[in-house]
This record gives sequence, structure tokens and C-alpha cells, in this order.
Amino acid sequence: MSPELISIIVLVAVFVLATTRSVNMGALSFAAAFGVGELVADLDADGIFAGFPGDLFVVLVGVTYLFALARANGTTEWLVHAAVRLVGGRVALIPWVMFAITGVLTAIGAVSPAAVAIVAPIALSFAARYDISPLLMGAMVVHGAQGGGFSPISIYGSIVNGIVEREKLPGNEITLFLASLVVNLVIAAVVFVVCGGLKLPRHAATAPRSAGPGAAAAESALDDGGGQAPAGSPVEESAIGLTPDRVATLLALVALVVAVLAFDLDAGLAAITLAALLSLFWPKDGKRAANEISWPTVLLICGVLTYVGVLQEMGTIDYAGRAVSDIGVPLLAALLLCYIGALISAFASSVGIMGALIPLAVPFLAKGDIGAVGMVAALSVSATVVDVSPFSTNGALVLAAAPDVDRDRFFRQLMMYGGVVVAVVPAVAWLAMVVPGLG
Repeated sequence: MSPELISIIVLVAVFVLATTRSVNMGALSFAAAFGVGELVADLDADGIFAGFPGDLFVVLVGVTYLFALARANGTTEWLVHAAVRLVGGRVALIPWVMFAITGVLTAIGAVSPAAVAIVAPIALSFAARYDISPLLMGAMVVHGAQGGGFSPISIYGSIVNGIVEREKLPGNEITLFLASLVVNLVIAAVVFVVCGGLKLPRHAATAPRSAGPGAAAAESALDDGGGQAPAGSPVEESAIGLTPDRVATLLALVALVVAVLAFDLDAGLAAITLAALLSLFWPKDGKRAANEISWPTVLLICGVLTYVGVLQEMGTIDYAGRAVSDIGVPLLAALLLCYIGALISAFASSVGIMGALIPLAVPFLAKGDIGAVGMVAALSVSATVVDVSPFSTNGALVLAAAPDVDRDRFFRQLMMYGGVVVAVVPAVAWLAMVVPGLG
């Protein structure tokens, strides 16, 4: 049995054991990375740790730390009320507002995980307060980010268009952008309906879930557009008032956006630095927030991605790609490449997968049997729309950012939803973009 096949079997075993024995999948994945890396791939510890996602570790810790501080001092509560006022109290519009915000951020040049890191904690705090499905809100944020992710000036768009130019393939920047936007918009609409979006109240006229005494009065004031609770209301200060710590936290969140979008600084390092500064001035909130960092999620994601790194190091990913590209039926090979891109990207870097698979498609694209524009668009969509998976950076951020949820249950929901996307979207993209022979 080949080392590549052994590594795939071990990956399946990790999933089965984690599901049936309720063991943290990250811990099992670290053990698998050690066993397969040492015994099968002949890697030393440095080779195994090369796959450890240090940047994602810092993003998960930094962002959840900063927004845990925001929850501890009531800043997210204030932001939720501000969001309600922004849409005139129409709760049903909030998921679409979050979709649009992340879409605009990525379309103008933000890295997709950075946009999700900024928007997801606010969106999911709103979901927790108004009893909106966290799966719905998380999916809207991620699909919004991917919907804008292939504009001609975006990170993804620039990278893919650059690969196409380097490989001397026909390209169409607008087709690529619109393909991603339309697919993600349609998926978002389906998720909105399936997850109860049509049943959300048109106005926040009733007290939200977990609201304390006087919350209904505060909501009534917000619906009236006044933005202030009645005098003497118990929630006047705790729910919607601005205090020095909240002002400082809001400034920190603005600083995070500016650092990431304007100066291209790392979102994780920027977030953990801002959280540390806030903790210096409000140490009680800082201590409470540090305990709320989603450490099980960090272990889960880092463990799985470390094992995926071992797979890449030992050539399993290239092994699968070469096997598909050797198929003699171009349309079938195109479909399988879309599925490989989706499946692997659910656990690894979307950009890395696109960079590997598009060149693999060059040999049969050069024959002219498959339209290059449609193939590149289908591969790009397949490799990025699956970022709702809890093992991808965006999905991991959504999982880590969700407050007041059964995290194991939410993880299973994201995993099942990601599985549905992996199973369905590549085939749809192939039918819509490759079979007609676009380009």
C-alpha cells in the first residue's frame, strides 16, 4: 500500500473516531500527524510542525480575545443596538447587511479571513441576542466575503488572474467575479430560507432572547429611532449607553479595521495587541476575556491543519491531482478537479489549492476541449465557497466567534453544511460554467 493511500485512510479514521467517540478531532489529528509523519513519511519533528498554522492560531486567539473583551464590557451589546437602528429595527435585514459588508470589504481588497474576523463576532453576537440561527448568520458572513472575493482588485481575483496570465490561458476578470458573486448570493438566499430567515421579525418589537428587565423598553425606544431608553430604565447604561471602556473598545475595533485594510497588517497580531492594551486599563475584563478564548476550537483547527500539512509535505495532495489529470475524458477530469479543489480547500488554503489545481488543468485546457474561462471560474468557486467548513480559516473564525452556543453542536452543523456545499456546488459550477464551454 502506498504512503499516500495510508495517509488518506488515517484521515478517514480520524473523522470516524472523533465522531463516534466524542474526542477532540484536533488532538487525534496531532497524533495522526505524528504517527504518519514519523512512521510513513519519514518526517522529523520540524517537518511535521511545518504544517502547523501559526498564523491561524494567532488569528483565532487574537480575534476571540478582543471580541471576548468587547462582550465582557458590553460593547457588542451596544453594536447590536446600533445595527438594529441602522435598519430601522428590521431584524430580518441584518443577515443581508452582514453579507453586504463582508462582500464590500473583500471586493475592495481585504483578505477574506480578515473581513470575516472583523464582521463575524458582531454578526454572531446579534444572532445570539435575537435568537437567529448562528449557522444562518455565519454562512451569510462567509458567503458575503466569498461573493466579493473575486473582484478585479481583490486578493483572490488578483491571484487567480495572475495565474491565468502566467499559464497563458484565456481569461475574463468580470466573468470570474460575477460567477463567484452569483453563486454565493444564490447559496445565501437558500440558506436564509432554510434556516428560518423568512420567519425573522420585520421589527425588533419584542424583547430579545436572554434580555434582562427593561429590555423591551429599550427596544421600543430603538424602534422609535430615539436611541435612548426611558429615564430610569435598568438597561439605560448597561445595554445601550457608552462608557469609557466601551468607547476604548470601539476605537480598538476601528483600529483593527484600519490596520488590516489600510496597512495590510496581520489581523491576529493586530487584534491580540489591541486586546492586550485594553486589558492593561481594564484588567478584570481582560482576565475574564482570556478565559473565554475558544481553546477547544483552537486545538481542533490547528490539529487538523497540521495533519493536512503532513499530507501536503508527503505529496498526497499532488498524488490525487495527478491521478485525476491523467483521465482521458476532459469533462470528467474537469468535474473531478472541481471536487478535489472543494474537498481539499475545506481543510487547507483556498489560494494554495487554486494555485495548484489551475496549472494541473492546463494540459487538457490546451487541447481546446474545455473552455478555459469556465474551467477557471468553476475551480475558483469550488475552492472558495467551501470556506464555511469549520476546518477552513473562515469557518473556524465563525465557530470561534459564536457566543452562547453549544459549540460541539454548532461545529457539527458547520461540518454538515460544509459537507453539503462540497457535495453540491462543484457539480453545479461544472454544469453552469464548464459544460457550456465558456471561454
